[in-house]
Amino acid sequence: MTFTNPDPDPERTTGLEPGGGVPPGETPPAESSLPEAGPYESHNPPKGWAKGPLTMILALVVVFAAGLLAYALALIF
Repeated sequence: MTFTNPDPDPERTTGLEPGGGVPPGETPPAESSLPEAGPYESHNPPKGWAKGPLTMILALVVVFAAGLLAYALALIF
């Protein structure tokens, strides 16, 4: 990872005084982004749903649909 200093260099940035302050009437420099702000993640696999939970959800949907179908058929007959 490379480190980028978020503070502007007063010698290269226009409108800054030697101490890094901004004179009256001058627009301050824009806020820089901090690419190192978050924690380093070494293991975060991009996998989808696990097979077990997905199978259980699909089984519940099928049982629920079968129950609705049985209820509808009981009302007709």
